[in-house]
Amino acid sequence: MEMHAYYEDYVPSAQRILGDMFDFAVNSCDLELDEVFRLFIVSGLAKQFENGNPAFVAGITGCELLKKVYEELNLEIPNVEDEMYTDKSPEYWAGWALAYYQWVTGKMFYRIGQAVSMEEILCMYSVYHEMDITKFVEAMNEKIKAYYQETNLKRYRKIAELSQKQLADLSGVPVRQIQLFEQRQRDINKTQAVTLWRMGRALGCTMEELLEV
Repeated sequence: MEMHAYYEDYVPSAQRILGDMFDFAVNSCDLELDEVFRLFIVSGLAKQFENGNPAFVAGITGCELLKKVYEELNLEIPNVEDEMYTDKSPEYWAGWALAYYQWVTGKMFYRIGQAVSMEEILCMYSVYHEMDITKFVEAMNEKIKAYYQETNLKRYRKIAELSQKQLADLSGVPVRQIQLFEQRQRDINKTQAVTLWRMGRALGCTMEELLEV
């Protein structure tokens, strides 16, 4: 049985809230779509949303969510009256579809955003907005699969300019284990936290950044 972070009953409201936030941000506040998504993630509210905190997936409007993002980051809140349109924009659909995709896959927003920008999702509107949402999910899965061809461990190791042997020496994790993780022959998501911590410390990244979506 597939597990999700929050109950399916909350999904329609979560979709509506995220859709309204992006619609309000772009069409009322004249903000950039990808910048709003970035602020949503760094504010920490994306994490609250993906974990199904009822205060954010049900107990708030999209306009209020945008303003809370700005409050969390101590940024000047857009001085625009709250407004949610009856006619839903492409920006609304982009947020609406993204909320569903995040829920159904359990992927973290920041990992989705690394692979597919909000502008890319917006460009999918003309093709997918009248299709069943599962078609959008399939298309997103293909995009993310193409982006994450390498494991996160290998990607961060290459960024750090370390060989597998050098990473093994620095982290104390056996080189064979590192090879198995990078070849996807061993599931890094199921390894011991201390192993992730050692490799993350050696690579200068968090444990979560080494996990696979």
